[in-house]
Amino acid sequence: MRHARPKRLSASFVRTVNRPGRFGDGHGGHGLSLLVKPRAHGGWAKSWSQRLRINGKPCNIGLGPFPVVTLAEARDAALENARAVYQGRDPRMRSTIPTFGKAAEIVIEMRAATWRNPLTADVWRSSFRRLVSPVIGGKPISDVTSADVLSVLTPIWNDGRQETARRLRHRIGAVMRWSIGAGHRSDNPAGEAISEALPKNGTAVRRHRRALHHRYVAGALAKIRASNAWPATKLLLEYTILTATRSGEARLATWSEVDLQAGVWTVPAERMKSGREHRVPLSTRALDLLTEAQRLSDGSGLLFPSPTGKGLSSVTTRSLLDGLGIDATMHGFRTSFRSWCAENDESRELAEAALAHVVAGVEGAYMRSDLFERRRRLMQAWADYLGCSGTV
Repeated sequence: MRHARPKRLSASFVRTVNRPGRFGDGHGGHGLSLLVKPRAHGGWAKSWSQRLRINGKPCNIGLGPFPVVTLAEARDAALENARAVYQGRDPRMRSTIPTFGKAAEIVIEMRAATWRNPLTADVWRSSFRRLVSPVIGGKPISDVTSADVLSVLTPIWNDGRQETARRLRHRIGAVMRWSIGAGHRSDNPAGEAISEALPKNGTAVRRHRRALHHRYVAGALAKIRASNAWPATKLLLEYTILTATRSGEARLATWSEVDLQAGVWTVPAERMKSGREHRVPLSTRALDLLTEAQRLSDGSGLLFPSPTGKGLSSVTTRSLLDGLGIDATMHGFRTSFRSWCAENDESRELAEAALAHVVAGVEGAYMRSDLFERRRRLMQAWADYLGCSGTV
């Protein structure tokens, strides 16, 4: 049955209302309203919000979700807030409303246990610290507007880093959705409206990851070996390049994944982008690197541990490449390998299997082999090409 909009809220209306909307508590309600939204999996989400003018500026204050906060409790809180404003105080300053920065940290801590890659939390923290906190990090989460979010994203977008802006918007949105659930606000200022508000850079050129032509990779490896970097870092970079794997797959590799006698490294599905287990045939040089890595073993179980016994970070590898003047990213070396395959007439399916790319469509449905023995020959040829056929 459709509920009529009441002049003033009642406990029964709040409990039974089953249509979306914002329902005010009428005159004398001090700006209190009930916000009703459909849940993704059925039912209705109900939360309290109060509209006040603080220091001449209209503001929304979240008072918590129903039924955790009852109508009577919401009215008491609204009256207390209105009294504070009348007395010249900002009711938000005595509330538990966190800043965006504090809310972001809460969200990261909540999600960290569900992320397959433990370094994802560091990536989120780094992006917030560098790109968001200087603009809105110290602002109460309830006060962040779509204009604030745009002020964060627009410079990144206009700089040609559209994908970075999209990822950052997703992360900001996650913080905002948490704040709605926590009762700190009633909307998501990083929602779909942001997509329409961002500039239409139709002529922007897509920036690919920096990569060396394959003829220069051997020289880059020589620079890496001759550097004064942490020994495990140098071994990690060379091992990643030789195996044509993703940086995260190699950085978090453990001895339990390696069969030295068989010359196979098996990356478990939970650490693969595709979600599928990937067997990597190891060239003679890759095996030599692992022999060297055994001397650095610190009991952590990692192939290439940092000085603290944790996995080496992507920042560490990127800094070494930049410091040596190597104009490539770790992912870019996969491009070098793929180009080498193409120029040496290696089959497409073999190269894609070596890169652990999932072949889509009908072709992927019929391709059930991982071409392992053919890939063993391919990876040895790649190592030989780089001058890594034996211990260097």
